[in-house]
Amino acid sequence: MKGTNEFKARSLDMAVQEMLKKAKEKDVTTVWDRYEKMLPQCGFGDTGLCCRHCLQGPCRINPFGDEPKTGICGATADVMVARGIDRAIAAGTAAHSGHAKHLAHTMFKMANGKAPDYKIKDPDKLKAVALRLGLKIDGKSDIEVAREVAEAALGDFAEKEEGVYWSTTVINESRLKVLKSLNAIPKGIDHEVSEIMHRTLYGVDADAVNLLLGGLRCGVADMAGCYMGTDLADILFGTPKPVITKANMGILKADMVNIAAHGHNPVLSEMIVAMAEVMKDEAVSAGAKGINIVGICCTGNELMERHGIPACTHSVSQEMAMLTSALDAIVVDYQCIMPSLVTVAECMGTKVITTMDICKITGANHVEFTEQQAGEKAKEVIRIAIEAFKNRKNKVVDIPDVQSTVVAGFTVESIVSALSKVNQDDPLKPLIDNIKNGNIRGACLFAGCNNVKVPQDKNFISIAKTLLKNNVLVLATGCGAGALMRHGFMDPANVEELCGNGLKAVLNAIGQANNLGGPLPPVIHLGSCVDNSRAVALVVAISNYLGVDTDKLPVVASAAEAVSEKAVSIGVYAVAMGLPTHVGVMLPVLGSPTVTSILTEKIKGLTGGYFIVDLDPESSAQKLLSAIEERRKTLGI
Repeated sequence: MKGTNEFKARSLDMAVQEMLKKAKEKDVTTVWDRYEKMLPQCGFGDTGLCCRHCLQGPCRINPFGDEPKTGICGATADVMVARGIDRAIAAGTAAHSGHAKHLAHTMFKMANGKAPDYKIKDPDKLKAVALRLGLKIDGKSDIEVAREVAEAALGDFAEKEEGVYWSTTVINESRLKVLKSLNAIPKGIDHEVSEIMHRTLYGVDADAVNLLLGGLRCGVADMAGCYMGTDLADILFGTPKPVITKANMGILKADMVNIAAHGHNPVLSEMIVAMAEVMKDEAVSAGAKGINIVGICCTGNELMERHGIPACTHSVSQEMAMLTSALDAIVVDYQCIMPSLVTVAECMGTKVITTMDICKITGANHVEFTEQQAGEKAKEVIRIAIEAFKNRKNKVVDIPDVQSTVVAGFTVESIVSALSKVNQDDPLKPLIDNIKNGNIRGACLFAGCNNVKVPQDKNFISIAKTLLKNNVLVLATGCGAGALMRHGFMDPANVEELCGNGLKAVLNAIGQANNLGGPLPPVIHLGSCVDNSRAVALVVAISNYLGVDTDKLPVVASAAEAVSEKAVSIGVYAVAMGLPTHVGVMLPVLGSPTVTSILTEKIKGLTGGYFIVDLDPESSAQKLLSAIEERRKTLGI
C-alpha cells in the first residue's frame, strides 16, 4: 500500500485508517490483505453459476450460453442459482432463529429455577407478548407466564398445522392474507430450514419458481426468529430506552481492563456487564482503574441499547480493535466472528475467549458458558482479561483519538412514548401527519454488514446523506447502524447539517416536546440484527393506522454493504413484507436471468416488494427515493 489514500480506499473510518497503518508497520495481515490475495475472484461463483451440492461436482455453467449449459445432473442455470440463494436464506434463518432459541431455552430454564442469574426485567413486555400469542394471563404469576411464553417460542420451531405464531401474530391481516395466498406462512422455523436443505439436495426440487417460493417462506421464518429474539431479550434484559453514549476506538482506556463483547447474543454479554461491576475491586488490585466493557458488532448493539455500553468498532474492522494494543480480551459468542482474530491477538497480546460449543476457534481460550452457572462463567472470563491487563500494564498503547456521540436504544415503545408527548391521545398521529404533509417523505431502514469489497462505510454514508437531505426518516440496525454511528449520524448536534428542512422540523419538535434540549438524532438506532423486527413492528403499526397494507407505505430498506447470509434472509422477509429492498453488493444470481427477473421485478406483483441491486451508492439513493415517491403517489399524498 502507498500512502494515506490507500488506507482511505479501504475504510472511511479515521480510527481504522490509523490501525491499518500500524498493521502495515507491524506486518500484521488483515481482512483487506486477505481479500487482495483472493483477486481475481471466481466469476462463476460471483454469478451463482457454481454448484458443489453433490460429490459429482463442482459444476459450473457457461454464462455466455456456450457449453456447459447444465450441471452434470442436468440442473439448469435457473435451478443452480435458485438452489444457491435458497441455501443462503436457510443459513441466515438458522442463525437468527438459533439466537432466538437460545433465549427461549434461557427463559424456560429461568422460569423453572435452573438459571438463577436471570430475571424478568420487563413484565409489561412479557404480558404484551403473551396476550399477542393468545395466552391467558389472568391469575398467573410472571414466572408462570414466562414459562408459557418460552414453551410457545420453543413450539414455533417444530412443524405444526397452525403455523409459526411469531409470524402470524406480528403482521397485519392484509399482509397475512397475501402470504397465505403464496403458501408463505412458515409451518415451523426449524422445519423451513430443514426443508430448504432437503429441496436443494441433489435430485430434489428442480423448478426455479418453486424453489424461490420455498425461499420466501423460509425468509418469513427468519422474520419470526428475529421477532422472537427481540421479544425474549426485552423480557429478560429490559426493553431499551434512549441512552447517550459513544462509538469508535477512542472509547478504549489505557488504564483500565478493556473487554470487548463480540457476536450477537446478549445471554452472555449481559452477565459480563453485571459481573464487571462486581469484580471492579479485583481489577483495581491488579493496577487498573476499573473494567471497561465495549461492544463489537451486534452484541455491542444489544449492550449499547440497554446499558449505554459504547461501541468500539463493527464488522469488517473487528481486527483493528486489537491493533490498539489496549484490548485485553475479546469475548465472543457466535456469528460474524473472524477466525483471524486469534492470529492478530497473538501479535497484540489480546486474549480471544470463545464461549459457545458451536463456535470454537483453534488457538483461542475456551470457557464453556452455561445459563445455570452464568455469573460464575462470566467471572472466569473477566479474570482472564484481568490477567492479560497485568501483562499489558505500563506498556505503550495506540488508541486513536476518534469517537462520536451516539443516542441509541430506540424501540417502537420508546418512539410511541416520545410521540405521546406531542399528542397524548393519539401518539402516531404526529408521525402520520408529517408523512402526509411531506415533512417526512418516507422511511428507510439500513441493515446488514460492512463488506471488504466496498471502502468501509462508504455506501452507508453516501446513501444516508442523500436520503436525509431529501427528508427521509432513517432507521438503522446491526453493523449498518455501526457504520452510521461512527460517523456522527446518531449525534443530535448534526441534525442541522445532515437533514432537510422538513425532517429537521420534525426531529426538533419531538425533541422539544420531550424536553431533550435539542432534536432527536438524524438516524434512529433500533438495535442489533434481530432487532430489524422493531422496524417490522413500526411498519405494521403505521399500516394498521392508515388502514392499508404494508406494501403501500413509503418505506424502503437497504443492506448497502451486505456480507452475511443473514443479510440475505433479512432482505427476503423485507420483500415479503412488501418493501423495495436495496442490496449494495452483487447477489450471486446474475447467472440466471430468470431468477434475477423474479427477484427484481416479478415478485413485486406477488408481495409488492422487490430487490434493487445496485453497487453505486448515488444511483442507489435515487432509486430508493423514486420507490418512496411512487408509493406516496399511490397513497395520494
